[in-house]
Amino acid sequence: MGDSTVWTSAIAAVTGGTAVLASWVTSRGSTRAARIQAETAARSQRAERLRESRRTAYLDLIEQTHRMGELFWEISTVLRLPHSEARTSTLGELRDREVAEYAKIRRCARVVELEGPHSAATAALALQKTTRPFYAALSADLTGDPGGQDAFDDAYRPFWRALEEFVDAARDAHQSD
Repeated sequence: MGDSTVWTSAIAAVTGGTAVLASWVTSRGSTRAARIQAETAARSQRAERLRESRRTAYLDLIEQTHRMGELFWEISTVLRLPHSEARTSTLGELRDREVAEYAKIRRCARVVELEGPHSAATAALALQKTTRPFYAALSADLTGDPGGQDAFDDAYRPFWRALEEFVDAARDAHQSD
C-alpha cells in the first residue's frame, strides 16, 4: 500500500501543479485580453472625440462664413446708394463689423487648421483669405475709388467657391475618419 500512497500523492501533486499552472496561464491570458480590449475601447473613444471636434470646427467655420456673407450683402446694398455723408458713416460702421467678423472667421479657420486634416485646414485658410478682397474694396470705396463697388461685387464668386471647396474637403475628411 505504500507504493500506491506515493503514486497517489505524486498524481495529486502533478494534478494540483497542473491546475495552478493552468489557472496562472488563464489569468495571464484574461489580463492580456482585458488590457487589449481596454486599449481598443480607448482608441475608439479618442477617434470618436476627434471626429466630433473636427465636425464642430467645420460647422463653426461654415456658420461664420454665412454670417460674413450676410454682412457682405448688407455692405453691397449700402455701396449701391448714392454717395453721401450718411452712406460714408454707415460704410464705416459696416467696415468695423467686417473687421470683427473677420476675427471670428480667422479663429474658426485656425481651429480647423488645428483639428485637421491637412486638406481641410488648407481649404479653411483659403476660405479665410477670400475675405480680404471685400475689405480692400470697401476701403477703396471709402477713400473715393470709383471701382470699389465693382471690386466688392467681383469678390463674391471666389468667396462662395472657396466655401464650396472647404465643404467638399471637410466632407471628405469627415467621411474618411
